[in-house]
Amino acid sequence: MPRGKRRSNHDMGEDDRQTSKRQRNTYTTATATAQNTSRRHIKAEDSFSHKRCLAWFREYTNPDEPDTLGPDGMEKFCEDIGVEPENVVMLVLAYKMGATQMGFFSQYEWLKGLTELECDSALKMQSKLDYLKSILNDPNIFKSIYRYAYDFAKDSDQRSMDINTAKAMLQLLLGKHWPLYPQFAQFLDQSKYKVINKDQWCNILEFSRTINNDLTNYDIDGAWPVMLDEFVEWLRQQRQCTSTTSS
Repeated sequence: MPRGKRRSNHDMGEDDRQTSKRQRNTYTTATATAQNTSRRHIKAEDSFSHKRCLAWFREYTNPDEPDTLGPDGMEKFCEDIGVEPENVVMLVLAYKMGATQMGFFSQYEWLKGLTELECDSALKMQSKLDYLKSILNDPNIFKSIYRYAYDFAKDSDQRSMDINTAKAMLQLLLGKHWPLYPQFAQFLDQSKYKVINKDQWCNILEFSRTINNDLTNYDIDGAWPVMLDEFVEWLRQQRQCTSTTSS
């Protein structure tokens, strides 16, 4: 059937034109309303929800301890956000939460940290991982996280950190950035030290930032802990032996 010709405005009566105009206005209004409703729905989905955040926390707790996310829940949480528990980003996240014990998040800590990050789902948490890693590039923030890691990782009933935990945390924080870390770890392995105290811990970071790899600017009479004096002496002997053997 041939398609009818569209009538021109000249052919249309006044009533027809008014009806057509009303129809267009009605359609435009309906379309705008639908778009605004859709935008409000998307905005509601994207905005942070304290209720959703708390419900998400409950996915990782058990009825016996509903206010504590423990090791089993932590493992599932890490799986959900696609991060290994040993990844440094988990330490940064714990720092953001102000968590006090490694392997555990309280409900208060969870809500404190994730409200600041505006995360109430695994998907939103994944979108923040690069940001959490990036803040380690700020020397002052890194120093704060490094100091926080000491109390966070050591046993709460102990004044010092056991040597194995200390080596694991040093590997996590300094292993990729301090060229002398492999030698320092080797020194700790063969040393008498079974624990590291907080003064030693803090000075290790300062040493890694200020002392040249060839140790030429290390002052044996400076205010360094004895542990670092012994490390420098040990490393110089190791290098001397290597040099003698090579020659």
